[in-house]
Amino acid sequence: MSRFCSSCGAALPEGANNCPQCGASARPGAAAGAAGATTSAGAAGGLADNVAGLLAYVTIIPAIIFLVIEPYNRNRFIRFHSFQCIFTAIAWWVLWIILRVIATIPVLGWLTVFVWPLIGLGGLILWIILMMKAYQGQMFKLPVIGDIAEKQAGA
Repeated sequence: MSRFCSSCGAALPEGANNCPQCGASARPGAAAGAAGATTSAGAAGGLADNVAGLLAYVTIIPAIIFLVIEPYNRNRFIRFHSFQCIFTAIAWWVLWIILRVIATIPVLGWLTVFVWPLIGLGGLILWIILMMKAYQGQMFKLPVIGDIAEKQAGA
């Protein structure tokens, strides 16, 4: 599992003590994804990066707050998870609107009765996975949305 710099969010080589991009100190032995491992706490905020990444997925509001407030808006890891949360929420709303439109069609509308619970369960599972991966310190990317979020976070 890869570790990421708590200052700039760059990938850290295995066993690195300093970030190759910004030179910030990396805590040795705190590999992301290990049981109970957390990244170092943010400078002024006091929240660990993995906790902030998890909170970004709670609702869209913390994600927006993390993109506006310092020092979180300078951290690539937190920005990535905030953008991925926002883009996932937008995609989720578009999906629900499409299903609502399909539900108004006489024959297809009855079929959506079976589809809605499955999509809702899938969304709940996806939400839990995203929160767990952020808490483990991983930059888990969704297929299309993750690439867009990574571009925005790296900008």
